[in-house]
Amino acid sequence: MSAPGRRRWLTLLGLAPLLQACSPLRLINATVPSNTHTLQRDEAYGSAGRQRMDVYRPVGAAPDAPIAVFFYGGSWSSGDRADYRFVGEALASRGIVTVVADYRLSPEVRYPVFLQDCAQAVRWTRDNAGRLGASPSRLFVTGHSAGAYNAAMLALDARWLADVGMKPAELAGWVGLAGPYDFLPIGIPDVQRAFNWPDTPANSQPLFHAGGAEGLDHRVLLLAARNDTLVNPRRNTLAMAQALQRRGTAVELELFDRLGHTTLIGALAPPLRGLAPVLDRFSAFLQQRSG
Repeated sequence: MSAPGRRRWLTLLGLAPLLQACSPLRLINATVPSNTHTLQRDEAYGSAGRQRMDVYRPVGAAPDAPIAVFFYGGSWSSGDRADYRFVGEALASRGIVTVVADYRLSPEVRYPVFLQDCAQAVRWTRDNAGRLGASPSRLFVTGHSAGAYNAAMLALDARWLADVGMKPAELAGWVGLAGPYDFLPIGIPDVQRAFNWPDTPANSQPLFHAGGAEGLDHRVLLLAARNDTLVNPRRNTLAMAQALQRRGTAVELELFDRLGHTTLIGALAPPLRGLAPVLDRFSAFLQQRSG
């Protein structure tokens, strides 16, 4: 193995345990290049302090580039858009305008307020796509873990986009990475608080809507770690794919070996991309044109 190759693998071996242990994701942002994108910080989509987003615009992007809104995870009780610079850069480096959005968290708010925030972020993105160099007809909602839940609910349950004057059919598609789509009954205290357990409605679950979502004629990409011990991929990712496929929705699905719940998203960062082709699958899906 060459010296650069050895250095790369030493970096991989050093960072992967930190990510697997859910250490702060800022640890890997020092590896992110700045010459692949321009960054617009602190765009407001509402008046609350956490209704803010950062926009990563590709250098030399096509004028009708795809645009993706990314929602991070954290059990609906933690997270900050600054920690996900590596996600914005990764997708921007592949020609995708990327919006990394904050949203209000528990215990300040409960379900469904964070979904209402996410819907507002999507509406802002659609309305501003042109000035950001993207096409509003190539708008995707994406997310990891709790953020994948948020993206799924906006795509599957028409109530949330309807509140901001949109329909799920206006989306080009959605991407879920290690999403929890069916998690009742709730056992995790932070999630119990976020969803008012035990008074959590059945229709709070994305899988509840998968069999009959109105206007769901867009594409779906579902990615997960095969041995995820935090969000069971069989109960969630595989069950969601099967439910959508039964109703004729075009679903792309992949379960990755060598990854866990956290390293699935960490594999978008430059030093961890060798673990699995997560970025390749993610970006190719967003770049593909419908029809």
